[in-house]
Amino acid sequence: MPATLLIRNRIAHGETQFAEIVVWRVTAPVPGSNHAYKYRLAFVLNGECVLRYDNEAGKGDHRHVNGAEKSYQFSTLDKLFADFERDIRRQQDEDPRS
Repeated sequence: MPATLLIRNRIAHGETQFAEIVVWRVTAPVPGSNHAYKYRLAFVLNGECVLRYDNEAGKGDHRHVNGAEKSYQFSTLDKLFADFERDIRRQQDEDPRS
């Protein structure tokens, strides 16, 4: 499946935390998804990935929050980024080490 890299960015959120965002445009939807993007968004806090959004082939759109996998309803990239940022803030508020 040919893909075009749209975004590859690492964003520092402090000394011990960062977000990594990778998005490709694909010519055909990833199995399990119904849109033209393949993505991986991760938030790492104190060396541990505590939040990840992705659409792994066969699983479709989903997110991992503190080790639990939950379905995610993709609508647009802007909404995906907003939801990811909202969940980052929640993680920061919940973790006393942040």
